[in-house]
Amino acid sequence: MAVLQVLDGTSPQQVAKRMGVSPRSVYGWVERLSQEGHAEALADRPRSGRPRLLSAKQLKHLRWLLSHSPAQFGFSCTEWTVAVLRAQLQREGGPEVSEDTLRVALHQLGYVWKRPRYALAPDPEREKKACASLENPLLDASGPGALRG
Repeated sequence: MAVLQVLDGTSPQQVAKRMGVSPRSVYGWVERLSQEGHAEALADRPRSGRPRLLSAKQLKHLRWLLSHSPAQFGFSCTEWTVAVLRAQLQREGGPEVSEDTLRVALHQLGYVWKRPRYALAPDPEREKKACASLENPLLDASGPGALRG
């Protein structure tokens, strides 16, 4: 859009101000188009950046780990945590990654953290206790604020 506006006669400074970019950017786009001669020259070029800390192979291994219980690897827990995953990766000689990096990797793999719910088994004596307390509520009361007969 910026190059089209310049080609229509608007100054690069005005175009830059309208589009919220620097005039240098507008001049660069116009120059690139005039040198290359086609609109594809304006496409974003690959940028350098920090390489990923976990490769595709390591992400696949992480997914494999998550399909198993941490107890199978000698941990005394039933669910994976980021800290336990990190410890397992270090045991295996994997890359030294932070917990934040692991969280990002887990997010990429589609995993979300949820607090585990604890489900207690029902009390098999509950019904007997309820019947006993209905028959004689004074005998069942106990504790500092309990009524006594």
